[in-house]
Amino acid sequence: MEYTAVLVVAEEGGYTAQCLEMPAAISEGITKAETLENIREAIELALEVLQDQSGAFGEITKVDVVSA
Repeated sequence: MEYTAVLVVAEEGGYTAQCLEMPAAISEGITKAETLENIREAIELALEVLQDQSGAFGEITKVDVVSA
């Protein structure tokens, strides 16, 4: 599955990244490549947490949304 990450140049150097589909997945790195690898790991961890918690929330399913 593909996710969208927003890369921002950090004022102190390097980059920050946040996944648009999973706002809890945030990461940083010195280079773009490092930042992208780190956000991949953050997304994977966020997905693991969601899967672990799915029993507490009930059934989790995907919903297709078509914009007008």
